Amino acid sequence: EPDRFWGAAAADRLRWVEPFQRVRDCELSRGRIHWFLGGKLNVSVNCLDVHAEKHPDRVALIWEKDEPGTEEKVTYRELLETTCRLANTLKRHGVQKGDRVAVYMPVSPLAVAALLACARIGAVHTVVFAGFSSEALAGRIQDAKCKAVITCNEAVRGGRLIPLKATVDAAVRSCPTVRHVFVSQRTEKQCVMGELDVPLEEEMGRQSAECAAEPLDSEDLLFLLYTSGSTGKPKGIVHTQAGYLLYASLTHQYVFDYREGDVFGCVADIGWITGHSYVVYGPLCNGATTVLFESTPVYPNPAGRYWETVERLRINQFYGAPTALRLLLKFGENWVKKYDRSSLRTLGSAVGEPINHEAWHWFHSVVGEGRCLVDTWWQTETGGICIAPRPAEEGAPILPTMAMRPFFGIEAVLKGENGENLNANSVSGALCISQPWPGMARSIYGDHKRFVESYFKPYPGCYFTGDGAFRSEDGYYQITGRMDDVINVSGHRLGTAEIEDALDEHPTVPETAVVGFPHEIKGEVPFAFVVLKDGLSDNPTTILQELRELVSTKIAKYAVPEHFLVVKRLPKTRSGKIMRRILRKVAMGTSDLGDVSTLDDPTVVKEIIEAHEQYRKQQGKKN
Repeated sequence: EPDRFWGAAAADRLRWVEPFQRVRDCELSRGRIHWFLGGKLNVSVNCLDVHAEKHPDRVALIWEKDEPGTEEKVTYRELLETTCRLANTLKRHGVQKGDRVAVYMPVSPLAVAALLACARIGAVHTVVFAGFSSEALAGRIQDAKCKAVITCNEAVRGGRLIPLKATVDAAVRSCPTVRHVFVSQRTEKQCVMGELDVPLEEEMGRQSAECAAEPLDSEDLLFLLYTSGSTGKPKGIVHTQAGYLLYASLTHQYVFDYREGDVFGCVADIGWITGHSYVVYGPLCNGATTVLFESTPVYPNPAGRYWETVERLRINQFYGAPTALRLLLKFGENWVKKYDRSSLRTLGSAVGEPINHEAWHWFHSVVGEGRCLVDTWWQTETGGICIAPRPAEEGAPILPTMAMRPFFGIEAVLKGENGENLNANSVSGALCISQPWPGMARSIYGDHKRFVESYFKPYPGCYFTGDGAFRSEDGYYQITGRMDDVINVSGHRLGTAEIEDALDEHPTVPETAVVGFPHEIKGEVPFAFVVLKDGLSDNPTTILQELRELVSTKIAKYAVPEHFLVVKRLPKTRSGKIMRRILRKVAMGTSDLGDVSTLDDPTVVKEIIEAHEQYRKQQGKKN
C-alpha cells in the first residue's frame, strides 16, 4: 500500500504549513510525477527551525577543515542564524522565489547555509563542483539562467590553495543573466572585486538573523544538479521539495542505522548528489550531527586521514567512495590500525560505482573489524539510495559487493533485450524501477522531452536506470555497470560524448571516439581513439598534450583521458555510427571482437588492433 505508507511517513516526519490533500499523481510513461499534492512546507524549516526549537545547542555541523585538528563545530541555532542572514542578503539583492542561484564553493558551513538560504526563500540552487573549469561552470549557469553566483576567494584542499573567484570571473563574462557574485573569504588572500561582486560576510553582518520562511508547494523546485548524459550536453536534473526531503531523510535513517546523538560522516563533496542527500538534507532533516570533510584521504599523510578523523570526531557512520578505498588499501593495514575506530557502527560504500571484492573485504574486515557494511546503489536522478543491504531483518545476510535489497517502495525489475520482464532469479538484464517513489527526479531543466525519452521511453511504464544488474539465486541485486555511453570515473558519471566534443574542437582532430577502460583505483578512466589530419600522425606528442589541456579546460581535470591511441580511422557501420563496442574490446586487448559484419569496412579493425599492440609495447617500456 504505497500511498498509505508514503502518506503516513510524510505526515509524521515533515512539518507542513498546509497539509497535503493527495499522496501522488504519477504517470511514468509521460514523466508526470507529483507527490503530496496541495501540501505546503519549507525545507529549511524542516532542517533547521524544527531542531533549533528543541535542541538549539546540538551540534549540526562539524567542519573537518583541511588541517587535522582544526575542526569547527556549528550548532543548529548558529546554522539557522547564518542561513537567515544569507537568505536576507540574497533577498536584498533581488533574488526571489524561483530564481536560480549557482553555488561554486568547497565543503564548508557557509556552503551548507547557501543551500538552505536558497531553500528558505524559494530560490533554486544549482551546486557546481568546485573542480570544474570556467567553461563547464558557464555552461551550467547559462542553461539554468542563474541570477546570482555564490563562491569564495579560494579553496583549501590537500595543503593546496585553489583559486575559485578567478574561475567564476572567467565564467560570468559569458553569462548575461548573472546580476551578482557573492564572494566569501575562505582564506585571508584578498581578490580583485568587480562591479558584480558582493563581499558576502560583510553584507551578511548587516542583515537580521531572522528570516521568515517562504511556504512552498510540495512540487516547487528545490535544486538542479547537472549530470553527464550520453549526449555531449550535461543535463540539469530537477528535484523538488517534499518528496526529495522525505526520501533523503528515510534512507539516511534506515540504510545507515542512524540513531539520535550519532555523528554521521559522509566524506563526499556537496557538488555531487551524495553531498546533497547525505551531507546536507538527509542528516539535517533528521537532526543529526553531520561532518563536512574539506580535505583529501591522503593529506597530510599517505593514508591515515579518514581514520584519524574517525577517532578524533568519534564518527558512528562512515560513508565513502570505492575509489578512495581502493587507493587506501594499497597502503596496507598499518595506517588504519594506528587509529581507534571503535565508534564506527555502520560503514557505507557510496553511489556511482560498484565496489570490487578486494576493497569490500578490506573495508569490512580491516577498517570495520567485521561491522555492518552497506554497499549502496542510487543515482543523481533517484534522489536517494534505492538498493542497499539494510534495512533488513536482524541478522539477515550481507553479501560482498552486492547492493542486495531494494529500499521501501522501490520495485526493481530486470528487462530483457526485447523489453520483456525477466522474472526468474540468476538472470542479468536492464535495471528498471516499475513504481514511482517520492525522491525521484521530476524533469530535466528546460527539456522535459529529453527526460521522458532518456528514462521512460526505453521500457514503457518503468524508470530505466541506464545500468545493468544481476539478480542472484536468492533474489539479491548486484550492479554490473552502465549500459549506455557513460563512464564512471571515481564514481562521477561522465558522458563520452562530452569528452569527444571537447577533443573535436582541436583543429587537427577530425573525429574521436571515447570509451571506458578499467582502472584499479578509479574504477574506470576514459580511453580516447583519435583520428588526426593527414600528415600529423607521425609525431603526435604535442597535439596529444594540447588535447589533454583542452579537456581539462572544457570540463575538468578528472575528465582527461588516461589513454590516447592515434588511429587512421574509426570502425563505423554503413549508416556512419561508430561501433564503440569494438573499440572497448580492442582497448581491453580482447581477441574475440564479436560480429563485425555490419561494419562499412571490416579491415579498419586490423589497423586499430595493430596500432593498439604498438601502443601497449610502448607503455610496457615506460613501465
